[in-house]
Amino acid sequence: MDLKTLIQDDDAVSPVIGVILMVAITVILAAVIATFVLGLGDSLSDQSPQASFTCDGDALVHDGGDELNGDNLYLANNSDNSLGDSYSAGDTIVSPFGDDQSPLTWRSDGSSATLRSSTCA
Repeated sequence: MDLKTLIQDDDAVSPVIGVILMVAITVILAAVIATFVLGLGDSLSDQSPQASFTCDGDALVHDGGDELNGDNLYLANNSDNSLGDSYSAGDTIVSPFGDDQSPLTWRSDGSSATLRSSTCA
């Protein structure tokens, strides 16, 4: 056996290792992307609506953004009475929107967010 030939004959090793590394990287990348995409749907289910508001005199008006479900809207942190209607852009949410109505909050399944804290009065 010629030791010099054995040491220099490594042509097949480099392509095989390269293919194995490429397959491993592809599998790991696919697993990470699948985990991210499949796990992302659960966290998006109870996100607060994105909406903007303006004041028309002392009335709070839904200016644009997501449609608001009034069953999840509450005034002055009052958890007993929701606004109970559906509001889209251009609808008046409450009039007057003063100190005793502020803030306007959204609540759903343990999640909550303040949509408007400043008053119109």
